[in-house]
Amino acid sequence: MPTEFEPIIGLEIHAQLLTRTKIFCGCSTKFGTPPNTHGCPVCLGLPGALPVLNRGAVELGIRAAIALDCHIELESVFARKNYFYPDLPKGYQISQYELPLATGGRLSLPESGTDVGITRIHLEEDAGKSLHEGFPDSDLKSYVDFNRSGVPLIEVVTEPDMRSPTDARVFFTTLREILVSLIVNDGNMEEGSLRCDANVSVRPVGQSALGVKTEVKNLNSFRFLERAIEYEINRQIDVLKNGGQIIQETRLWDASANRTSVMRSKEEAHDYRYFPEPDLPLLRITEDWVDEVRRSLPELPSATRVRLIANYGLTTEQVEQLTRVRPSLATYFEEVVEAGAPPKAAINWSLGELTRKLNEEQTDQVKVIRQRVSPIALAKLIRLVDRGTISGTIAKEVFEKMYITGESAEAIVEQDGLAQIDSVEMLAETVNEVLKQHHDAVAQYRSGKSGAIGFLVGQVMKATRGKANPKLVNELLRKAIGR
Repeated sequence: MPTEFEPIIGLEIHAQLLTRTKIFCGCSTKFGTPPNTHGCPVCLGLPGALPVLNRGAVELGIRAAIALDCHIELESVFARKNYFYPDLPKGYQISQYELPLATGGRLSLPESGTDVGITRIHLEEDAGKSLHEGFPDSDLKSYVDFNRSGVPLIEVVTEPDMRSPTDARVFFTTLREILVSLIVNDGNMEEGSLRCDANVSVRPVGQSALGVKTEVKNLNSFRFLERAIEYEINRQIDVLKNGGQIIQETRLWDASANRTSVMRSKEEAHDYRYFPEPDLPLLRITEDWVDEVRRSLPELPSATRVRLIANYGLTTEQVEQLTRVRPSLATYFEEVVEAGAPPKAAINWSLGELTRKLNEEQTDQVKVIRQRVSPIALAKLIRLVDRGTISGTIAKEVFEKMYITGESAEAIVEQDGLAQIDSVEMLAETVNEVLKQHHDAVAQYRSGKSGAIGFLVGQVMKATRGKANPKLVNELLRKAIGR
């Protein structure tokens, strides 16, 4: 990136609130149902239908505002944002404009220490979804699914405080982590429940005035956000260096072409003809309600990381892995420790087999594992390894069977005869057979190549299907080889 220009970046993040029903009606917010099955006169904007505000959506907005250190406005106003698009059945969106839910917050970025100001958090309803492909006549028609119309959102608008694509990615990552930990949003960007728009401008280094900005819309992954901002910064710099002018416009990110393209000219607030929503009264929030929500908040991720390091002796890297992508994995880990597993073993299982299983299932939802293998059940499996009843290798096999069948570790070990072999007499014959079959490895060990013993141990473990006590096998091999 050329050093004579400085990028200025602000973000607008739309987060779907985890309510069962929409913001102004009783229709379900459930994702993945058949198109146009969650609609009613209110969310479809039929004449005479009146909106009724969902208290739960307001409370989730308050939770987010408190976590982001915002000033919560005790009185806020809903407004009509007027524009015409096929997925907006009313011809306007109910949002907040001049008097939003919360203002003036901040969020510190853990990597750079940059403080990013939060301009505002406001409540609004989502639009429907236009579908441009997947139908036999998609080249002639577009379709609209109104299931998402009226789903409650908060929009988090930042100050233009970020100076690099990395800062923007870290902000988005950190905000997602907070919203998920508060059970405000599910963090599922693939389903569109968390979306980000980036406002990007550049200016000569040392200049105080902001440059003309462009908005890059609907960036639904951290990687796309970072790449889109980087492209847009370089594009704007090239335009300015070649004597051109930046046009204020809305652009779309094309991930396949790795570039942004023009969507439309950027609207100003007056283009939307905002005015107070006549069918909704002033939103009044009491100090008592805010205090009640504040007391109910769970521990924030940054505090969780400090506590995990202090209480369990985890490394910073382990804590980052445990809390960043799947915050509920940290809760699962602590429950495993509380059930009697040593912290070291519990963290190894959490970042090892549990993470592998979640990747295999292609989900971040730890409840998928919890429903099959409870923290107590995993702790019992870990204790079987600690007592020497089964080996670590066998424990992984047992875990797989626990996950499939829901049976206890003890029952599986007993049924399948998986208990560790600790008998010298039972292992001696296998050790001798391995030594006879691998003269080269024996010779290498005797010549000073100590690593050869690991190969021989592995052969004994293979022959016993992982049931041999590896420490005892090591001792028997060294004694038999005579060195």
